Amino acid sequence: MSSWLGGLGSGLGQSLGQVGGSLASLTGQISNFTKDMLMEGAEEVEADLPNSGRKEIEAIHSILRSENERLKKLCTDLEEKHEASELQIKQQSMSYRSQLQQKEVEISHLKARQIALQDELLKLQSAAQSVQSGPGSVPATTVSSSFGYGIGHHASAFHEDDMDFGDIISSQQEINRLSNEVSRLESEVGHWRHIAQARGIQSSDQTEICKLQNIIKELQQNRSQEIDDHQHEMSVLQNTHQQKLTEISRRHREELSDYEERIEELENLLQQGGSGVTGTDHSKMYEMQKTIQALQTEKVESTKKIEELEDKIKEIYEQLSSADSDRDILRREHEALHVEKRQTPEECDRLQASAVRHSDTVMEEGRVLPQNSSVEEVFRLQQALTDAENEIMRLSSLNQDNNLAEDNQKLQMRVQVLEKEKSSLSQEKEELQMSLSKLSNEYEVIKSSAARDMDLDSEVRDLKLNLEAKEQELNQSISEKEMLMAELEELDRQNQDATEHVILIKDQLSKQQSEGDSIIRKLREDLDNEKKRVHQLEDDKESIAKELDMQKEKLTHSELVLSDLHFTKQKLEDKVEDLVDQLSKSQRNNVTIQKENLELKELIRQNEEALAAVRNELTQSQDPSSNLKDDLLKERETEVRNLKQNLSELEQVNENLKQVAFDLKMENEKLVVVCEEVRHQLEESIAGSNQISLEKNTMVETLQREKGQIEAELCRTEKRLLEEAKQYKKTIEELSSVRSLNTSALQLEHEHLIKLNQEKDFEIAGLKKNIEQMDSDHKQTKENLSSSLEEQKQLTQLINEKEICIEKLKEKSSELQEELDTCAQAIRKNETLRQTVEEKDRNLGSMKEENNHLREELERLREQQSRAALAAEPKAPDSVTELECEVSQLNIIKDHLEEEIKHHQKTIEDQNQSKMQLLQSLEEQKKEMDEFKHEHEQMSVTHTRLFLEKDEEIKNLQRTIEQIKAQLHKERQDIQTENSNIFQETKVQSLSIENGSEKHDLSKAETERLVKGIKERELEIKLLNEKNISLTQQIDQLSKDEVGKLTQIIQQKDLEIQALHARISSASYTQDTVYLQQQVHDYAVERERLIVILNEKTRENSRLKTEYHKVMDIISAKEAALIKLQDENKTLFNRFESSGQDMFRETIQNLSRIIRERDIEIDALSQKCQTLLAVLQTSGMGSEVGGVNSNQFEELLQERDKLKQQVKKMEEWKQQVMTTVQNMQHESAQLQEELHQLQAQVLVDSDNNSKLQVDYTGLIQSYEQNETKLKNFGQELAQVQHSIGQLCNTKDLLLGKLDIMSPQLSSGLSVTSRSAESLGVSESAGSQLDPVASQLLQQEVDDLRKSLQEKDASIRTLQENNHRLSDSIAASSEIERKKHEQTDSEIKQLKEKQEVLQNLLKEKDLLIKAKSDQLHSSNENFTNKVNENELLRQAVTNLKERILILEMDISKLKGENEKIVEISRGKETEYQALQETNMKFSMMLREKEFEFHSMKEKALAFEQLLKEKEQGKAGELNQLLNTVKSMQEKTVTFQQERDQVMLALKQKQMETGALQNEVQHLRDKETRLNQELERLRNHLLESEESHTREILAIEERETKLKKKVTVLEEKLKSSSSAMENASHQANVQVESLQEQLNMVSKQRDETALQLSVSQEQVKQYALSLANLQMVLEHFQQEEKAMYSAELEKQKQLIAEWKKKAENLEGKVLSLQERLDEANVALDSASRLTEQLDLKEEQIEELKKQNELRQEMLDDAQKKLMNLVNSTEGKVDKVLMRNLFIGHFHTPKNQRHEVLRLMGSILGVKREEMEQLFNEDQGGVARWMTGWLGGGSKSVPSTPLRPNQQSVLNSSFSELFVKFLETESHPSVPPPKLSVRDLKPLDSPGRRKLDTNTPDTAESRTGRRADVNSFLAPRSAAVPLIKPAGLGPGGPGHLLLKPISDVLPTFTPLPVSPDNSAGVVLKDLLKQ
Repeated sequence: MSSWLGGLGSGLGQSLGQVGGSLASLTGQISNFTKDMLMEGAEEVEADLPNSGRKEIEAIHSILRSENERLKKLCTDLEEKHEASELQIKQQSMSYRSQLQQKEVEISHLKARQIALQDELLKLQSAAQSVQSGPGSVPATTVSSSFGYGIGHHASAFHEDDMDFGDIISSQQEINRLSNEVSRLESEVGHWRHIAQARGIQSSDQTEICKLQNIIKELQQNRSQEIDDHQHEMSVLQNTHQQKLTEISRRHREELSDYEERIEELENLLQQGGSGVTGTDHSKMYEMQKTIQALQTEKVESTKKIEELEDKIKEIYEQLSSADSDRDILRREHEALHVEKRQTPEECDRLQASAVRHSDTVMEEGRVLPQNSSVEEVFRLQQALTDAENEIMRLSSLNQDNNLAEDNQKLQMRVQVLEKEKSSLSQEKEELQMSLSKLSNEYEVIKSSAARDMDLDSEVRDLKLNLEAKEQELNQSISEKEMLMAELEELDRQNQDATEHVILIKDQLSKQQSEGDSIIRKLREDLDNEKKRVHQLEDDKESIAKELDMQKEKLTHSELVLSDLHFTKQKLEDKVEDLVDQLSKSQRNNVTIQKENLELKELIRQNEEALAAVRNELTQSQDPSSNLKDDLLKERETEVRNLKQNLSELEQVNENLKQVAFDLKMENEKLVVVCEEVRHQLEESIAGSNQISLEKNTMVETLQREKGQIEAELCRTEKRLLEEAKQYKKTIEELSSVRSLNTSALQLEHEHLIKLNQEKDFEIAGLKKNIEQMDSDHKQTKENLSSSLEEQKQLTQLINEKEICIEKLKEKSSELQEELDTCAQAIRKNETLRQTVEEKDRNLGSMKEENNHLREELERLREQQSRAALAAEPKAPDSVTELECEVSQLNIIKDHLEEEIKHHQKTIEDQNQSKMQLLQSLEEQKKEMDEFKHEHEQMSVTHTRLFLEKDEEIKNLQRTIEQIKAQLHKERQDIQTENSNIFQETKVQSLSIENGSEKHDLSKAETERLVKGIKERELEIKLLNEKNISLTQQIDQLSKDEVGKLTQIIQQKDLEIQALHARISSASYTQDTVYLQQQVHDYAVERERLIVILNEKTRENSRLKTEYHKVMDIISAKEAALIKLQDENKTLFNRFESSGQDMFRETIQNLSRIIRERDIEIDALSQKCQTLLAVLQTSGMGSEVGGVNSNQFEELLQERDKLKQQVKKMEEWKQQVMTTVQNMQHESAQLQEELHQLQAQVLVDSDNNSKLQVDYTGLIQSYEQNETKLKNFGQELAQVQHSIGQLCNTKDLLLGKLDIMSPQLSSGLSVTSRSAESLGVSESAGSQLDPVASQLLQQEVDDLRKSLQEKDASIRTLQENNHRLSDSIAASSEIERKKHEQTDSEIKQLKEKQEVLQNLLKEKDLLIKAKSDQLHSSNENFTNKVNENELLRQAVTNLKERILILEMDISKLKGENEKIVEISRGKETEYQALQETNMKFSMMLREKEFEFHSMKEKALAFEQLLKEKEQGKAGELNQLLNTVKSMQEKTVTFQQERDQVMLALKQKQMETGALQNEVQHLRDKETRLNQELERLRNHLLESEESHTREILAIEERETKLKKKVTVLEEKLKSSSSAMENASHQANVQVESLQEQLNMVSKQRDETALQLSVSQEQVKQYALSLANLQMVLEHFQQEEKAMYSAELEKQKQLIAEWKKKAENLEGKVLSLQERLDEANVALDSASRLTEQLDLKEEQIEELKKQNELRQEMLDDAQKKLMNLVNSTEGKVDKVLMRNLFIGHFHTPKNQRHEVLRLMGSILGVKREEMEQLFNEDQGGVARWMTGWLGGGSKSVPSTPLRPNQQSVLNSSFSELFVKFLETESHPSVPPPKLSVRDLKPLDSPGRRKLDTNTPDTAESRTGRRADVNSFLAPRSAAVPLIKPAGLGPGGPGHLLLKPISDVLPTFTPLPVSPDNSAGVVLKDLLKQ
């Protein structure tokens, strides 16, 4: 089994590995496939939007259906495989168990024989060495030991097997049954033999011989069983013995190995020598003490073993004694048998010989055991002692080799002590052996005589001598072992020969057994045959009577059933006729309506033609009277409207009629369907009846055989009747002459008889019809039962589906429990992480405290250094700085650790969130489970309701059947004269009815089974829940183990922290440095641990990833509950992205910080090393001031190298961390992608699940609808059956009337013929008679003529009735012909409709082909998905198989635990035994101690006596000592004797108890055997008495039957004589009647032929009608299905189009919004374009103006140049004139200024002007001459600003200013304008201008210039100077550029209104 299971496990492992690989590839394929599908879907949507939705829906629907079907098939296949595998496993386990038992039995036999042979070999060796003594008493005991032992151990050996308890019980029951049968058969054999003796066939000696033979066979069987039991017991004893020997040898080897190890340790210690001498001495002393203790333990063990062996020997002796007693009893029985069975001596001799052989073998085997065990254990003890001596010798030799004398002396002393102890042990051993030998001797003394006692004493002495010799001759034992091996091989060969001999003996015994069995079988067969014959005779009689009664009852039952069937048939026929009438009426109405429609259409056409003619006339005759035309037109219009209204009304009527016709057609179709269903049911019932008839043909054949026997007897009786009939004919011929006179009376009797015969015929025909009706009713009941069975099958299928759902739910629950386990593991990990975080926090606190301590120490060191600051040590502060750096580094590390802790906390929070989500999902799934359970309960309630309804229906049917039976019992008496064939038919029907009821009972049983199955499933669910709880407990235990490991790690950390605290407490500088280095080392160790933890975390991460994948695979198969989780996943995913990026940034920052810290540490360490080197050099120069050695210096260098290596490792670790971070980033990206994919899959699966639920609800609704329809159909069926029954009744009435009419005719004809014959006779007689007689005859003739006339009248009336009937038949035939013509017309119409429908069908087929092509393409697309689902399902099944394997492993472990518990119990029993032996030894030790104390006291007393009486009392002392010794020896002997006597007493008590038990057992056996003998005798007597009674009863029955036969023969003879007489009379009448019957039968046959022809025609028409209606219905159903499918598709399309339209409307709305925005933008753009166009036009106009201005400027420049050239050296006349006139206009005070101006213009200097003013102010001539004669140059004056207003009192200054303004404009050069300098109207410069200008005159007046500068006046538009209020960012006007660029003018002068014109002129002149 184990190998088979191992192979299974390996196969499963391989398959799972393959599945894992396939899953890995599958996931990739799925992802690629989903991408491709999405891309294709997008392209298809772009290509053709309408078809995509429909294709998806169809594809999903097909996939779901295929998946459902496939999963159902898979579930069924798996269940079948599971059952088959369970059966195979059971069969294999049974075969393996049987084989194992056989093999174990064989092995035990072989082992027993081998051990026996080995014991014989050892015996031979001992016998060769010791004196030959009488072993006569042994053989008798050995056999009994083997037998008695087996009684106790047989059951244990049996229970140790792995057989089931039920198998043992069943086998025991079979054995008891067989034994009972054997006893019964033996009693029957004895009975028959007794009868044979009574009859004188056999003698009394033969019976005794048979009895003796039976007893001999029983004894042989008992003997063979006892031998087998003996062998089995011997094998068990040998196995136990071997196990104990192996245990002893193993312990001995272990002790030897311990000794060798100790010796090696001593040798090593001796070789080392030197200083550690004292330690070695102590260790040697300790080891020697250990050896002493080991020897003591060995002694204790040996004593225990000896006691156990003694107990075993006692048990064996007891068993031998019991076996002896059994043997004596058997011998006595044998002797008694020899005395009694002298007639069979040969058989007894054979048995004795075989028994002797077996007893010899058993005795030989039994002899070996007791001696063998004791001798072997003595050998083992001796070997252990010799090994100890050898070890001691080896130790002594080693001690002698050493040089140390003291050690040698001590060892020798120890050796002597050991030798003394050894000698004492050997003495104890000898004493024990003595006690053993004494025990054996005493036992033999009790058993045997005194002579044997002497022999045993001599044997004991010889054994003692042998033991001493063996102690000396241990070295020779090695050579003897080799000899023994060779002898063992020879013994093995002998063993094989012996086994072959035993097998031969067994074969002979088995042959003898088989012969005895064959004899017993023959006797049994004879008995059975005789009994069968007797029983058959009685059963045949009873069965014949029962069958007659049963057939009668069945006839009545079948008649009732037939009547019911007739009623139902009549009802159905009535319904059919009504429907046909309705159809014909509706068709007539249709025809009339169509005709009316045609007439109306013709009228409308005529009216239209008349209208057209009228219009033409109107057009031709257009009279001026327009009013008349209008009137005519109005009238016509009204007429037209009326006609149209009439038309519409007619159309409505047409439509209504069409609807009525359609409704009638639908009803017709429904009725046709009902008829077809009835026909189908009839056909099925016919098929069922055929099968039943086939089954019951066998019954009929058996009945026919019985009938054959009865018919043979009837034939004999018929022969007798024929013979008697011949005799009767003769008598009738004789009596015919006598009876000629009484012909009239006989004729009347004949007529009565004929009528009675006809009535009987009618009754027979009616009964046949009833039987047919019963057949049909029976078929209907069968159909109902079959329908109920089908419904029950459907219910079973539903229950199976529910079971599948339950299994799925179980799988889901297991998956959920796995998820729970994963969650629990995650929670535990979180808890461990929290614990680690708390520990880190604690460590941080301790680290902070350490840092504070370090700072304090640093401060102390600084103070010390400041105090002891020397000039030679300037580098001390450097060390302080290094320490500070290290402190800072430690602080940085601390910060880093805190950040890590925060990071861990974040991860813990995330995990908690995920845990909460999983818990929510679990709760949702639990809710779903509850819902499923609720649905299941509802379904079970509905099923129970259905079952109750069915039960009620069945009860009603049973009641009706009982009522019919009650009715039939009344009519039973009339129907006993029917034929036997009818009996058989009714029997068949009743059997079928019983079968139907049995089927119904079976359906009830099936429902009960289903309920039981549901309960079992619920129990399985409970068991699974319990398993889950146990698994969770195991997981909790595992988590506790992990917590324990973590606590150990924490304790280690605590120890390290304590060590650090201890180191911190030390003060000196060197210790600080060392401490810091150690701290660095500890940090490195912690770093390595952290690396290890990181690795573990990465492994855990990978494990979690795998678990995550598994969980996601499981989640992908979940239902719609995961839709909620999707939203949560999205939110979490968004958080995860944001948090993940932050986490990566934080990790990168942390890593950069770590790298910087490491670099700082490296720098600090390098500086530290340099400082340390400098300190060392200075200390070396300063003659070891600090106590630094060269060794310390080397150690420091080594530490520096180590630190460098650590630095390198840290750098490598840094690189590893970077790589790990990058890998983590990549992996996180991959995980996110996988999350997206899984979310998509979850969405798809949720949709599928929702669709499945919808389909499920639809199926349930359809199922309920179908149930309601079935009920309606059942009601309709009942109605139809009722109508059929009515039709049948009417038909029977009509047929009865016809049959009544035909016999009346026949009776009339017979009367006429008889009258004619009577007339002839009378005439013949009249010729002979007298005239008186002739008168009488004439009167009689007249009477007869009158009667004839009356008869003729009656004949005429009958003929008229016949004519009327024929006319009515002809009328009915004409009506039928008319109906046939109508049906032909209907058939034609239906054919036309069929052609139309066929055309439609062709069109629909084309559509279906197109759709099927689309479906094929969609199916091809989705087969891939189906395959993927199958692979996933296979993976699920593999996981289930894994779970099963784990459960198998758990069961194996449980079995192993149970085995271990059993082993522990055995060991406890052994321990108790050892405790008992320990108690005994402790008692012995206490006695010895007591003796020792007494001896000590005596020795002290003797020493005192010696001291007192040393002189002259030595002889007395010697005497006293001798007396004391003798007393001691006596006490020892007395104690030994006391112990021996106690043991002997105990043994005797045990033996007496055993003997008493055996005596009681034997007495019980005797009583039982006596009781059995008495019972057997009573049984024999009773059986004989009963048999004699039966024989007497049979004889009485035979006599009665003989009497009955004689009476019946007499009755037959009398009845035959009467029958012959009657038959002769009947033959004469029958001849006359047959002629009449022939005539009537011909007429009846003709009418029947006509009827049959007409019925066949009617049937053919009905069949054709039904076929056509079937075809029509089929087409209509197909059309409906097509229309419904197309409607659904169209609805789906409409829904899709609506969705698309909605999407498009949304798009349109968005587009409209965009359009509005675009229109707004366009409007603004159009405005801008208009503005741009305007500005472009303005720009063009400005350009033109600029060009004009430029031309003007060019002209002005030219003129200026000409003027300058011309006016150089000239004075302008106008100017001078104005100045001159202005001089006179100015006041007199200010005329000097005017003159100065004029002088400056004319070029006169100031000095000259002042002289002129000084000389004479009023000389006109001089002034004029000076004015005219001066040749001064004309200087251009600066133009003033337009906004400046000078308040001048004189007119001259104003004029002068105006003059300057007017003269300044034309002299300006033309400015250059460009489009770039122009700015738009709303430019920022303008705005700034507007905002910055103050409220000056220009700003108030000149705002229009800002709007359009070109429209302003010249003075305002083109100012040459910037306004005062404007800054550098002023307006962009064309003439507001800087003046230096345009004109070479003066700088602008701001003139206030207070200043006079003179001041202004002065300023100008200064410039």
